[in-house]
Amino acid sequence: MPSKLSEEISPFYVMDVLERAKEIEAKGESVIHFEVGEPDFPTPDVISEEAIRAIKEGDTKYTHSLGIPELREAISENYESKYGVIITPGRVIVTMGSSPALYLAIISLIEPGEEVLITDPHYACYPQIIKIAGGVPKTFRIYEEEDFQIDIGRLKKAISPRTKAILINSPANPTGVVLRPEVMREISELGIFVVSDEIYHGLVYGGEARTVYEFTETAFAVNGFSKFYSMTGWRLGYLIAPQEFIRPIQKLQQNLFISPNPFVQRAGVKALKQAGSEALKMRELFDERRKTMIEGLKGLGFKMRSEPEGAFYVFIDASDLNPNSHELAFDILEKARVAITPGVDFGEGGEGYLRLSYATSIPNIKEGIIRLGEYIHSKGVSL
Repeated sequence: MPSKLSEEISPFYVMDVLERAKEIEAKGESVIHFEVGEPDFPTPDVISEEAIRAIKEGDTKYTHSLGIPELREAISENYESKYGVIITPGRVIVTMGSSPALYLAIISLIEPGEEVLITDPHYACYPQIIKIAGGVPKTFRIYEEEDFQIDIGRLKKAISPRTKAILINSPANPTGVVLRPEVMREISELGIFVVSDEIYHGLVYGGEARTVYEFTETAFAVNGFSKFYSMTGWRLGYLIAPQEFIRPIQKLQQNLFISPNPFVQRAGVKALKQAGSEALKMRELFDERRKTMIEGLKGLGFKMRSEPEGAFYVFIDASDLNPNSHELAFDILEKARVAITPGVDFGEGGEGYLRLSYATSIPNIKEGIIRLGEYIHSKGVSL
């Protein structure tokens, strides 16, 4: 019999949508992909060439469980140059993607039954990671009419004697919101640990995201190379933690993952040191896509009280079409051949919404908007 945990874990609906879309494409039909949060740009050549060079040089063995020194030093230097904060390399743990980094942070921090606060809506995997670590995910609402910012009063009411930490995400998936500095400062003063998912840092349009370490040392920062450097399949992330957690996390890493891939780590060093200009060019293209997506959706009649400022998602209220977002997303896929993530994937607060990713070309975005328009017209609904 499968374990109770594995039986009860929630599915990741975006993958269900993607897999159905692939089935449709296998029959020779065209599908516009707005569902997956994956840059469509190739990884910059300077990064790929370094990995190939490392493999050819035989750099294919285990590394130090915390990561190679060169990469930990480069990450430390990056945080100092970008944010003005001093992070010693000894506080950096390199991981095989940001999801393992998040898991290591949570499992090193909480005892079974302790609570971790998360917003609702939130990234779909947060509750599952907390549950797997033995914790209790506890949600508090954020609202579009409040620009999806965290209301400190509402947050304080959610804190209980069992609350150990809060997990924040800025820029956020699915909303694209960037937390205001004053909000982050207030969160850091609540007397609980802060776990900050910073994987979309670098993908901000018209401003900058702030790292949690600008406001508190009692924190964990999760980051990686997937989004900004278009390296999703490389599986390279990292965790910055308070010094007293490093040895415990190292032991967890040794037992669970041993060490990150050596040639991928070498590529990560090259990304930080030489691929910044190419990454910024990708960000410029994402911004053009963002504007195209927003303009197109508004043209269809969707109302946006909060426009995304970061990441590569638009989160729209589609409840006038169908308040059941799962049903709506699959209906759009089957009838309009546009793959979109249902808002319920991101918690009860996301029900009635749809998340659209603009990590695809402008021609694809325009075609997807045309198909959505035809779908809405077929429903006879005025948005």
